[in-house]
Order: sequence, then structure tokens, then C-alpha cells
Amino acid sequence: MPKIKRQDIAVAGYVLAAFVMLIVPIPSGLLDVLLAINISIAFTIMFGCMFAKEVLEMSYFPTILLFSTVFRIALNVSSTRLILSTGDPGNVVSTFGQYVGGGDLVLGIIIFIILLIIQFMVINKGSERVAEVQARFTLDAMPGKQMAIDADLNTGAIDDAEAKRRREKIQEESSFFGSMDGAVKYVKGDAAAGLLITGVNMIGGMAMGMLRRGMDFNGALNTYTILTIGDGLVSQIPSLLISLSTGILVTKGSKDADFGSALVGQLFGLPKTMYLVGGILMGLGIVTPLNTILFVALGCLFIVCARIMSQTLETTAIEGSVEAEEAAAEEIRQPENVTSLLQVDPIELEFGYGIIPLADVNQGGDLLDRVVMIRRQVALELGTVVPIIRLRDNIQLNPNQYIIKIKGIQVSEGEILFDHYMAMNPGFVEEEITGIPTFEPSFHLPAIWITENQRERAESMGYTVVDPPSIIATHLTEVIREHISELLGRQDVQNLVNNLKENNSVLVEELVPKLLGLGEIQKVLQNLLKEGISIRDLGTIFETLADYATTTRDTDILTEYTRQSLKRAISNRFFPANEVTSVVTLDPVIEQNIMSHVKQTETGAYLTLDPEDIKQIVASTGEEIKKLEDMGRNPIVVTSPIVRMYYKRLMEDYYKDLIVISYNEVESNIELQSVGMIAI
Repeated sequence: MPKIKRQDIAVAGYVLAAFVMLIVPIPSGLLDVLLAINISIAFTIMFGCMFAKEVLEMSYFPTILLFSTVFRIALNVSSTRLILSTGDPGNVVSTFGQYVGGGDLVLGIIIFIILLIIQFMVINKGSERVAEVQARFTLDAMPGKQMAIDADLNTGAIDDAEAKRRREKIQEESSFFGSMDGAVKYVKGDAAAGLLITGVNMIGGMAMGMLRRGMDFNGALNTYTILTIGDGLVSQIPSLLISLSTGILVTKGSKDADFGSALVGQLFGLPKTMYLVGGILMGLGIVTPLNTILFVALGCLFIVCARIMSQTLETTAIEGSVEAEEAAAEEIRQPENVTSLLQVDPIELEFGYGIIPLADVNQGGDLLDRVVMIRRQVALELGTVVPIIRLRDNIQLNPNQYIIKIKGIQVSEGEILFDHYMAMNPGFVEEEITGIPTFEPSFHLPAIWITENQRERAESMGYTVVDPPSIIATHLTEVIREHISELLGRQDVQNLVNNLKENNSVLVEELVPKLLGLGEIQKVLQNLLKEGISIRDLGTIFETLADYATTTRDTDILTEYTRQSLKRAISNRFFPANEVTSVVTLDPVIEQNIMSHVKQTETGAYLTLDPEDIKQIVASTGEEIKKLEDMGRNPIVVTSPIVRMYYKRLMEDYYKDLIVISYNEVESNIELQSVGMIAI
């Protein structure tokens, strides 16, 4: 059983005391103690709101508001019971009635009414409106704040932990201001209830005095009205403090400074303002019939303060300049900290200054949003999380040039014309359009740059027209797809395992680390991603690995078993439904030749084929692939399961886009048509 903390007991006792006071009569001495506690809590809440650096430091304020309101109403009920039953509500109520009102019935009533007007018309109404508007604006601003966090995360300005902290803070702010919008109604209702209770006390007290105690009208009026006013004041003053606390909290603007220092600094922080105020006060004292000594003295005080403040600001500026120079000198003297230079970003997109408007949200650029969509798209297609993509400007590049780096090494580049569109002929456009010849950077297809005025005409003629942000985004997506296998690190695999473990804990515990280590699972997943196979169905992949890891730990063989388990996904990926797919096959003689030259070692298998045989196989493969490309088909080679991975490994250096699939990876309902055979 969890241990109950003293703070929990104190809060529970505070709330329980309120319900006890509503039911059980309490003596006047105890009521004095509870009223004093109520006043102290009200001051504590007010000063806590004043000196909180940001509103979330008082995130439980709506709950505090509710508890304090219930406690105050319970005190009001107890004091009313004592006033009506004994006529002696204790020292606190009597003192407030006599001392605050000066023992004068009319004066006490006027002061009480003024307090109610201030609370109802000024503080409560203003706090309610501000809380309502703040809640609305906070909720409306949430999508923009979320997008800003995603943009900072993708540009590398913040890491995942900071992004998570900021998102949680946004959620907390929306919850807080939504709660405050409703909690302000407690304060307003409390003030209304206090007014009604005061009226009931006054009428009921006079009735009790005249009917039960035999007092005359004037005596009953004086006695019970003063006690009622004292009761009203002793409850309304804490209520006023709580209302003021609510207003302070919902109007707080400073995020990183104390209330007092920020307030004084903003009001009296400009010497020019203080000089003007001092001059005006002295002028009023000399020219008008106002008290000359008072206004001239006060004006002189403002001018002296302005002079002192001006000297202080000058001293601070000099000290700041000296400290900055000393810090710069100390930085030069210190040995260079090169630790930050050792960090290598997984993916970087660097661009010249001419492309900056595409990445600048303030200039209407949406490149950051497209980067967010790239990560989402790859996650859906391949089932893995793309690392943070860093976007940087590089003045060493040409204005319209951009480069893409993987782990700090440039792997691709491109060049765009900022105010042009790229038009590509899909193959059936007969009439050509004039423009600047170029090549599409992702697939190296011939294209032309056209202007905005030519766009509609090019589209009507059948050209595929693409804007510069789409060109960069498409190029970046293709580079990521090509290198996604090497971007999958052990930490990424661990994250995938943790995610799967939430719903398949038995499967994960059986496989990792009893049968396979994290590194072996990483190699299998990398093998799949390298050939464009999605690892999103991680459950099926782990089921297959758990089945076959007891017989072999060769990651290449485990990859082949896994591919066969994913044949539905592979067939759906490469073979369109209800359509005959043209492929080429591999001569059984070549398959037998490959398998006879496979050498097994402790670190894996490798081929020892004769270089002349390799040359002939590569040449024959090129001829058959050309047949498929001339037909407008994807280059797909179908082989037997046992030879698939060795043939793919043999060809990957020559034909990067070649798709090699085994017969066991094709669904039974898929129709294939062989248009050739690779033979020597």
C-alpha cells in the first residue's frame, strides 16, 4: 500500500474541514482560528501568483480556487449560524464590523458596498473576460506552435527531448487556460453568494433579535447589521484577494523575470520618463494653487531618481561591455572545444542563398513542411523513422545550387531556378515548348525550365510541370530511399523493438536477446530496406526470425526466409493486381554455376566465380533488362530461392535498380510472363 504523505493529509484535512463546518456548529474561538487561516491562505495565493515566473508554475490554480472557495463559503455558513444563534460570532467578525466600519452603521454599509462593486464590476468581470480570451487564443494558436516545433526539430535547432518538452508545455498551457476559463466562474459565484448571505444575515439577525431576544428595532438593527457587515468583510476581503490573484495570473506576461522587478523596471526604468514626470509635478506645484511644497518635493524626488537611474544604466553598459570583451578574450585563450565538431548529422540539405526563400516561412517558403511530410511518407512506405534532416544555407555554393549529404558526405546535388518551373515530357507530347534545357535531378530525365507565364500552356500540352520546392523534396526523398538501410542504426532498431513490445511482448522476449542480438536484427532489417522492402509489418518479420533463428544465425539466410514471409507485400509492391507482369528468368545452368562457387565462412558467404563468367552474366543481364526497358517495364529478374541473394549481390554494382525476386516471393494469383532468359 503506498505511503500517505503529510501534504496529502493536509490537503484532505483542509477540504474535509469545509464539509464539517457546513454541518457541525463550531465555537467562536475555533471560528477565529479558521478565519485567520483563511486570510493567510488568501495572501499566500496572491503573492504566489505575483511572483510566479510563468503561469504553469501555478498550474493547479483552478483546483486551489475551488478548494479555497468551498472553505470560505463554509466559514460564512458557520459565522452566520453563530450570529443568528448566539449573537457572538467571535473576535474576528466583531472587530471587522466595528473597526473597519468605525462603529458606524452607515459607514460600514458604504464600505461593504464599495468592496462589492470593486469585486463585481472591476476585478471579477475583467478576470473573466481575460481568461475567456486567453483560453480561446491559446487553443487557436496550438496548431501553429506544433508546426513551429516540427520545423525546429527538422532543421536541427532542437532535439527530440526538447521537442517533446515543448509539446507537453503546449498541452499543459491549453489545459490550464481552458480550466481557468471555467474556474473564474467560482470567484464570480462566490461574490454573489457572499452578497446574498449578507442580506440573509441582516434580515434574519433583526428577526432573531426582536422576536427571540426582545430587542427593539434600533437595537437589533445596530447589533446585527454591524455583525453582518463584519462577517461580510471578513469573507469578502479574502475573496477579493483571490479575485486579484486570478487577474494577476491570467494577465501575466513575463516569462523569465520576477513580478516585482519586472513591474518596477517597466514603470520606472526609463530616465527620460522620470525627468518628464518630475518636471510636470514641479510645474503643477508652482503654477497652480496645489500644495507647492508637496508637489515640488515630489517632482524633485523623481528628477533625483532619474539622475541616479541614468548613472546606473551607464555603469551597467560599461560593465557589460568590459565583461563581453573579457569573455571574448578568455574564449580566445582557452583551448578550442572541438567536441561539437565530432557530431555527424545523418542527413543534411545544404543550399545556396538563392534558395533561402523556399525554406523561410516568413517569405512564404514551405520547404520545412515538405521535409516533415517526407519523414511521414517514408515511415508509411518503409516502416522506419527517418533521422532528423538538417537544413543549412551554405554561402560557398552557387546561389541556386543545393547538395544532399549522408553522414557528412555529399551523395547528390542539384540546381534550380528559383522563379521558374521544371517541365518534363512524359513521352506523348508532340509539340515542344521553348525553355532552358536541364535534367531532372532525381531520375536524370531531360527537362526544361519555363517561366510562370508558360506554365498553363505547358500543362495544357501534356507536360508534367513541377515547382522548385517539389523538385528538391522529390530529390531528397529518392536519396533517403536509396540510403535508408545505412541510416538505420542500432538505436533506431531498439526503438522499433520497444514499440513492438507494447503489443507483442511475448514475441520480443522470445527473440531478443535469447535467439538473436540487436545487431543481427539490424542487419536483416537493413537487407530488406536496401531492396525497398517495407519493414512496417515488424510482427511478421520477428515471427519469421523466431522460427528460423534456432537453425541458423546467418543474417543473409534469415533475410531470405523473411522475404518469403512477406511475399504478399513484395507482390503488391512490384506486381500490379489484375495485370500480367513481364519479367526475365535466370538460366538454371547459371544458377547451378553460382551455387557451386559459393564459399561459406564464419563471417558469411561469398562468390568465387571466374571473372570471365561474371562478365558474360553481366552482359546477358544487360541485354535482357534492355528488352524490358524498351517495353516500358521495370527490370525484374525471377530466380530460384536459393540463388536469389547471391545473384542480386553479384549484379548490384552494375545495375543499381535491378529487382531480383525468387519464385517463393510471388503470390499464387500473380500472373508473370517471361520475355527472356539470362544465359551464357
